[in-house]
Amino acid sequence: MMKIAYQGVPGAYSHIACNTLFPQQEYVPCDTFEIAMELVKNGDVDKAVIPVENSNAGRVSDVHFLLPEAGLHIIGEHFMRIEHQLLAVKGAKLEDIQSAASHPQALAQCSEFLKAHSIKAVSRIDTAKSCEKIVLEQDKTKAAIASKLAAEIYGLDILAANIENANNNTTRFLIMQKDEEFPVNDGGRFITSIVFVTKHIPAALYKVLGGFATSGINISKLESYLLDGKFFSAQFYIEVEQHIHSRALQYALAELKFFSEEYQILGCYPAHEYRR
Repeated sequence: MMKIAYQGVPGAYSHIACNTLFPQQEYVPCDTFEIAMELVKNGDVDKAVIPVENSNAGRVSDVHFLLPEAGLHIIGEHFMRIEHQLLAVKGAKLEDIQSAASHPQALAQCSEFLKAHSIKAVSRIDTAKSCEKIVLEQDKTKAAIASKLAAEIYGLDILAANIENANNNTTRFLIMQKDEEFPVNDGGRFITSIVFVTKHIPAALYKVLGGFATSGINISKLESYLLDGKFFSAQFYIEVEQHIHSRALQYALAELKFFSEEYQILGCYPAHEYRR
């Protein structure tokens, strides 16, 4: 059996993603994303399944900072529809609820429901972890926002189902492992993830991106992050729709290398069918 690490506790959406991707394996809960990645790096587990962005709440905080430092390789992606439930102890009613606890991403994804019912949002480290506290306190005025699986695991009632703001609420997960692994370039659709730091010269980023344009490569994601608290040095995370071994991408990487201080290939993996 493989060991798969995820951030959270049983019933978390990352736990559900692990079960979908790797059925009937051993799932290892972790308090933080960093711990999950560290377990993979140390060889204690085989893979980690990490959420990176949501279709409505945006990117998951801190994950992109950890990716270049983790020393891991992205070997796949997974898109999962997220359905949030308002959970409370037995006997509680919706009109009783004064506060709801969950991960900040989940709270953001359910902000309209919370506002409409005058429910205070309380941030916790994880969706399912919030359920543990609800069970412990047995307070009918407090609720958690989590999955249906979490309701089953912790014996909570669903007071309101599918309370997310949008019915297309989808989270993207990355599958990461210690060893580098590139898929065979069989003519299918692939995503290559790269991080780089441009040289501190005029038009450096323009020149880097120009290399992809000249090679006819579509850039599906480009994000920037300040380095070491400095406002003049930025790191860029980029995803392109091309196999790492394609001639087009090799030409683009030659341009990137010339105008960047450093760059790192985080992974090349098949594009998930959700992208179609």
